Amino acid sequence: MSTAPSKELETFPNPQPERQYTIRMRIPEFTCLCPKTGQPDFAELRLEYVPDRTCVELKSLKLYVWSYRNEGAFHEAVTNKILDDLVAATAPHFMRLTADFGVRGGIYTAVVAEHRAPGWTAPAKVELP
Repeated sequence: MSTAPSKELETFPNPQPERQYTIRMRIPEFTCLCPKTGQPDFAELRLEYVPDRTCVELKSLKLYVWSYRNEGAFHEAVTNKILDDLVAATAPHFMRLTADFGVRGGIYTAVVAEHRAPGWTAPAKVELP
């Protein structure tokens, strides 16, 4: 596997496809460029998903995120593009991507995008005493 930035997302078989479980990832070093000024934008990405048959491979995800470093993108567009690419690669039951961008002009931006597979409903939350 390469160590250069790449738009290719690799997957591997879900080791427990009969169980609905949540995978949570924190990606604190996302960067892209402001499409208006060319200055860098910094964000922490938080990915949560309930896999179906496949899971995203972590090194390919790192290289994928890295591939945006020199690209201009609006916060809303890049968040939705990343979610779309991850959904296309993994076809999860559910996926949520939260992008918390650093301050720019006195404004913090958080973009949350979600995907639900048709017909999928979340299991009931269990409250323990």
